[in-house]
Amino acid sequence: MGEFEAIRPYADAEVPAVLTRLFADKTFLDVLMRFRFPRMAGAFGWALKPLIAHRLRQEFAGIDSVSALQDKIEPYVDRTIERATDGVTYSGLDQLQPGNAYLFLANHRDIVMDPAFVNYAVYHAGLPTPRIAIGDNLLQRPFVSDLMRLNKSFIVHRSLSGRREKLAAYQLLSAYINHSIRVDGQSIWIAQAEGRAKDGDDRTDSAILKMFHMSRKDEPFGQVIGELKLTPVSISYEYDPCDQAKARELYIRATTGRYEKAPGEDDASIALGITGYKGRVHVAFGAPVSGGFEDAKLLAAEMDRQILGSYRLFPVHYLAYEMWSERDPALNVPAAAELFPTAELERARAEWEKRLAACPGVQQPYLVLQYANPVRNQYRVKAGLPL
Repeated sequence: MGEFEAIRPYADAEVPAVLTRLFADKTFLDVLMRFRFPRMAGAFGWALKPLIAHRLRQEFAGIDSVSALQDKIEPYVDRTIERATDGVTYSGLDQLQPGNAYLFLANHRDIVMDPAFVNYAVYHAGLPTPRIAIGDNLLQRPFVSDLMRLNKSFIVHRSLSGRREKLAAYQLLSAYINHSIRVDGQSIWIAQAEGRAKDGDDRTDSAILKMFHMSRKDEPFGQVIGELKLTPVSISYEYDPCDQAKARELYIRATTGRYEKAPGEDDASIALGITGYKGRVHVAFGAPVSGGFEDAKLLAAEMDRQILGSYRLFPVHYLAYEMWSERDPALNVPAAAELFPTAELERARAEWEKRLAACPGVQQPYLVLQYANPVRNQYRVKAGLPL
C-alpha cells in the first residue's frame, strides 16, 4: 500500500493512535461542544472540553479496527438519520452479491450524507461499507481529515493547479480504485461529477469514467469497466436542507459570473446537510455494468439513464415543475394531483410554500430549478429523448 500512502484511508492498526490524537484536538472538541451544548459553550467551554474528551476516551476504549469503529458509531448515525428524515428506503440491493466489490457511481447532492445513506443501506443489508472518495478541499483541518480517513475515506486531490500534477493525481487515484476493488476486495463510492449538482441536474462526467481506465490503458476500456463492477446509484431527497444556500449561490453566479465561498461555508453546509430536515430519502442501486461500452461518453449516457430513471420523485418535485418557466409541455408530465393522495400533497404544498416564502424573490427561480430538474430529466429518459 506504500504507493497510496498519501490518499488511502487509515488501516486497522492506526485506529487507536488516530482516536487518541482526535480526542486531544482542541478544535475538534470545540466543534463537538458547540454542536452538543450550544448554550453552554461560551461561558463554560473551559470546563466542558475536558469532560467531553474524558467521555470520548471512555466511550471508544478498546476500539482497534475500522469495522469496530463503524459498529460503535452506527447507532449514532441511525439516530441522526431518524431525527432528520421521515424514513429511508432503498431498492436494488438484491443485485449486489456478498463477497463482490463494486464501484458505486452516485449522483451528488450532499457532501456527507450522500455516501452516508449508501453506507446506511449496505450496512443494514449485511454488506461491507465502501471506501469513500472525498475532495481534499474539504479536508483543510487535520481533525476533519482524521475523521474521514477513519471512516474509510480516501483523498481526491482537487486543489492542484498544474496540468502535470493533476495528471499524476488522477493516475494515482485510478490505480488506487482498481487496487481497492481487484486486490483488496473493497467497494468504492465516488460521485458522478466533481462538486454537488446544486441545480438538481445530475449528469455523469465522462472524465471520471476515463479516469477509472487510466492506470490500465493497455487493456480495453469496456473490459476494465466490467471488472470494476461499475454500479449506478441514485440518491433522492424529498427536501434538501441546503436548498436555500444553493439558490443563493446560483443566483449570485448568474448575476455576477462568479461566486466566492465565505470562510467556514463548507463546514456550515456539512453541518446543515447532516442535521437539517430531509423528508423522505430513497437510495436506488442500479444494475452493475457488465461491459460492452468502449466509449466513455456512451457509458456516461447509460449512467445518466439509470441514475435519472431511478430517481424517486416526491410531490414537491411535481409542484416545483408545475411552476417552472422552462417546463416542456411535450413531455406530458402529469400534475401532482393525479399522482399523490390529497393529504400527502397538501403536506408537501405547505412545506414547499414555506420554503418559497423563506427564499428572496430574485432567488426563487433557482430554488424551483433544483426540484424541477429531476422531473424534466426523468420524463426525458422515459420518452427516450436525449438529455
